[in-house]
Amino acid sequence: MTAEFNEATQWLHNRLRFGIKPGLERMNYMLSKLGHPERRLKTIHVAGTNGKGSTVTFMRHVLQEAGYVVGTFTSPYIDCFNERISVNGVPISDEDFVEVVKKVKPIVEKCEQTEYGAPTEFEVLTVIAIEYFANIVGPDITIMETGLGGKFDSTNVSYPLLTIITNIGRDHIDVLGNTITEIAEEKAGIIKSGVPVITATEIEEALQVIANTAKGKFAKLYRLGEEFTYSNVSIENGKEKFTFQSYFKKYEDLEITMKGEHQVKNAATALMALEYLRLYFSFIIEEEHIRKGLLEATWKGRFEQVSEQPPIFIDGAHNPEGIKALEQTIRRYFPDKKIHLIVSAMKDKLLDEMIEKLDKIAEKITFTQFDYPRCAQAGDLWNLSTSNNKGKEENWQNAIEKEIEEISKQEDRILIITGSLYFISEVRKFLLQK
Repeated sequence: MTAEFNEATQWLHNRLRFGIKPGLERMNYMLSKLGHPERRLKTIHVAGTNGKGSTVTFMRHVLQEAGYVVGTFTSPYIDCFNERISVNGVPISDEDFVEVVKKVKPIVEKCEQTEYGAPTEFEVLTVIAIEYFANIVGPDITIMETGLGGKFDSTNVSYPLLTIITNIGRDHIDVLGNTITEIAEEKAGIIKSGVPVITATEIEEALQVIANTAKGKFAKLYRLGEEFTYSNVSIENGKEKFTFQSYFKKYEDLEITMKGEHQVKNAATALMALEYLRLYFSFIIEEEHIRKGLLEATWKGRFEQVSEQPPIFIDGAHNPEGIKALEQTIRRYFPDKKIHLIVSAMKDKLLDEMIEKLDKIAEKITFTQFDYPRCAQAGDLWNLSTSNNKGKEENWQNAIEKEIEEISKQEDRILIITGSLYFISEVRKFLLQK
């Protein structure tokens, strides 16, 4: 890692102090000064409370198998900061990042002097990604994941080929709204006139908002359970197996290695998008590309096994819907095992609901904390729990070491570490270095 790269990332991270600012004025200003690079990209825009990253990775792997160069913009990162901007799964190099920052920085500083004010970290990172994809890489297609919400998210500046809203749940309620309807209105803000929308949302009030928005913008809507479905879900040899059916085609006995029925739903959503690209934009995607791409798709920190002996899984579930999916996956794969949990979470989440669900999963639950500005204190999490077998340990490394020692003595125990993607990022590095 070069000094120039460190300086560039530090300059970017210093923009965290500007917080979250609604509105696209700063994005439009910066992109206009760059000659609107976003207009040169073929884009798929992905929003949703959960499942964005998994849906993106399913699409990316299949498109790669079909020979396409795929740019992806995702968040947060798990291993390294650069991975948020990747091409065919390869993170932007330090050198390219520095080169783009040098081009973007003067424009950012000019923007600060305008009526629009100082751009935020995420706004600047989005501009860096767009400039990199448009003028350095030139991918065949770019998949852009929203950071927060949709309507005023900094990614909402392009006119995509296709829009995906994975699902709607209660997260970021301090910014997006307290009700499912309010949150759905924010996510539906990425729907553009005449651009098709694919959604796996199944909550009626959210679906209604998406359907009404799509109708008002003459955007064809493809809904899970209506225009496309999945069925015959089973577990075989540790893989999820299922059938996909759309108006266009049926695929039987598809397999994915990512665990959980929620991942089948994400794969089905990705497949609907790929079918649309194949039929309406002449992407050459054969059945063999679909089967191999889906099977090879992985996404770090999503019910990921990081140790076999003792068995340890990490999962980035960080809201009630994510915890529910985690619970269902545990019950399907390990119905006879006793679950030990280590949990750390952000203090602005729906912690009471999350912990209520986690208490029901665990034979034993340990609360901890890590070095992050929004992290909840271990004691505060402990106070919310009604478990008869709960503990707290402020040092998360010690909490993991103690649990590894305990479950190593008993074959029917599994350790699962969860509560926050930011936490999982730290834990993953720690465990894989052991």
